Amino acid sequence: MIHANSRVKFDFGVIGRLKKAQIQALEQTGEFLHTEIVNAQVVPFRDGTLQGEAFSVDYSGSSGGRVSLTHSTPYARRLYFHPEYNFNTSTNPHARGKWMDDWVEGSKREDIKKAYAALYKKISGV
Repeated sequence: MIHANSRVKFDFGVIGRLKKAQIQALEQTGEFLHTEIVNAQVVPFRDGTLQGEAFSVDYSGSSGGRVSLTHSTPYARRLYFHPEYNFNTSTNPHARGKWMDDWVEGSKREDIKKAYAALYKKISGV
């Protein structure tokens, strides 16, 4: 019978830096997604509020692994969940309801994962 002994040493300083890198990469991924949505010109845009100062990234849950994109206008929910509306496309040619769906469940979902991986690798040096 073969017996083996092993000893494991954890470098908690490195683990702490990797955890910090996770949070930073998550926050930067939130900014990446915000920029992607604005650049895709899919948010209904009349006077700039819905896409401008009322659209932001909420970092309050980042230490727990969550960032959120939020609209602080009272009408954002109504516009988002009613894609049948006839949206003005003079400023944003691709304006529509459910403007985040491509990144949530559609063709651009993988872009978010790739962005996080690249940002984490860059920040952590791994």
